[in-house]
Amino acid sequence: MCAEKIQRFLMAIVLTVALFLFADGQLLYAMILQTLVIIMVIIWALFDFCPSLWIFKKVFGSCAKK
Repeated sequence: MCAEKIQRFLMAIVLTVALFLFADGQLLYAMILQTLVIIMVIIWALFDFCPSLWIFKKVFGSCAKK
């Protein structure tokens, strides 16, 4: 599996955990987790740099171009 796919799966898992935290009534932890994801996406949008994707590319390598 390559870095881009792992990063997408990780983002989906983190947002799912935040959803379950909201449903369980643990609003503080859910808001913190969701805020961290939002900040990372904003950094990615503004600077075209995603910290998690950068790390995953070093560890797993990038997806092959089609």
